[in-house]
Amino acid sequence: MFRFDYSKEFLKWHLTAPGYYKEWSCAVLKENKSGEKQMVGFISAIPVHIVINGKEVSMVEINFLCVHSSFRNSRLAPVLIKEITRRVHLKNIWQAIYTAGVLLPKPIAKCTYYHRNLNIQKLLDVKFTYLSPHMNLARAKGIYKLAKEPTMNGIRKMQEKDVESVYKLLNEYLSKFAIHAYFSKEEVEHWFIPRSKVVYTYVVENYESGEITDMLSFYSLPSSVLNHDLHKTLFAAYSFFNVATSVTYKELIKNALVLAKNEGFDVYNALNVMENATVFTDLLFGQGDGSLKYYFYNYKCPSTEPKDMSLVLM
Repeated sequence: MFRFDYSKEFLKWHLTAPGYYKEWSCAVLKENKSGEKQMVGFISAIPVHIVINGKEVSMVEINFLCVHSSFRNSRLAPVLIKEITRRVHLKNIWQAIYTAGVLLPKPIAKCTYYHRNLNIQKLLDVKFTYLSPHMNLARAKGIYKLAKEPTMNGIRKMQEKDVESVYKLLNEYLSKFAIHAYFSKEEVEHWFIPRSKVVYTYVVENYESGEITDMLSFYSLPSSVLNHDLHKTLFAAYSFFNVATSVTYKELIKNALVLAKNEGFDVYNALNVMENATVFTDLLFGQGDGSLKYYFYNYKCPSTEPKDMSLVLM
């Protein structure tokens, strides 16, 4: 019923992360008789820094593995995986992280997506969600109603001048988790400076001291709605990284919902990693079906609870 609809801007944002190599975007092309080329397979890698139980490991994030539907029986996926592994090894990197919906041996964590309705009417129309037998539309709209404007003082969009402060705030927060990402200043600038219809980052600035005390972020990943006469796109915001020090985590995410709704999103999605699960019930998130498994390649690690992880892969 739904299919991810990555924008060119989103793909460029992800594939050109600091330290990327062009050869780590690996495609298989098919040439027809007239000389036209068609992409029939793709896989990518970008460098990431992961701290695992106190040890920093430089590895790559593998993503966007896809094969054209006409070539699903051609064993292209294993070829792509083998080739990207070879190319990464040439740069003297020997570990990787990736996610999958399927169960492989052996995931380091099994995470679940939770969804918060922002546009209940549209979500019902496209059958993304359903009303319980004891709930009508008018009551549902009242229950899911949000404030029209953020309720936190000093909240604004992140700017380039905030990179240093966000770098310190974010890495200090992430260090509390057993498995966490580490961001350089260059990476903070790349991943969190707002980009229209790609990534949205807001900071809370103390008016008196000028200090950045909190941050919230989410990225845009719409889905095409298949076989619907009226709605063609479902606009989904995905929770990225959030840090609350001057307010509660619940208040921070509540404001994220308001900001996402004001940006035109229909639903706000979040994994039960970090502190996210602590606010799902109070903020009316519903559990999605299925799970997302995290895997390490060539790195032995005991299984970890989602709440002890601060990793978000797209």
